[in-house]
Amino acid sequence: MKTRIGMLLNITILAGSLAGCSQATEPAGAQHIPVTPAPEQAAQEENLIPRNTSEPFIGRMELDQATEEFIYGTWKVDKLLGFANSYNDASEYPTGQDIIGDELVIHQDYFSSMGLEGYEAYQYELTNPRYSITQRHYNRDSFYRVNKLDLPMIGTNDITTGIDVTEPSPGLGVPLSFIDVNHNKLILWIEAATFELIRVDE
Repeated sequence: MKTRIGMLLNITILAGSLAGCSQATEPAGAQHIPVTPAPEQAAQEENLIPRNTSEPFIGRMELDQATEEFIYGTWKVDKLLGFANSYNDASEYPTGQDIIGDELVIHQDYFSSMGLEGYEAYQYELTNPRYSITQRHYNRDSFYRVNKLDLPMIGTNDITTGIDVTEPSPGLGVPLSFIDVNHNKLILWIEAATFELIRVDE
């Protein structure tokens, strides 16, 4: 009986010592402070999450004033950006059509792609063309779901506007289109290939 009591006493003392040790590792009054990411890391994580998840516009509507002010001008093909995921026999892989340095004119009352000299199929000269917004997306994911086009220059929270050009009558479309990114960048889309345009009339 004495042996059993002694054993219980030893276990109690040992448990108390261990508890004391665990408490001794943390000073009195210490508080647990959650670790927060650095500002740069927090900004990067925020940029991975779309802030605007509005449903995209898919259809046809007239250009708004901000889009008109941005796209009207003379543009030069600067570089190949990439290809849509859907294969297109008319695209020239892996370099894209040979149009780097060629120019296009986009004015309210005049459109010309005659500067695409090596490709007669893409050469149009229209007086009083019709420009239409055919889609508008409020984040990168929405744009990709519809177009199957993944471009690094389009950020998570960028607004993209698809623009078509048609003849004034009978309204036949030309075989190229444009993507306006935030009224800051303009992309030419021919077949499955996309090219960045730079303004040359400023």
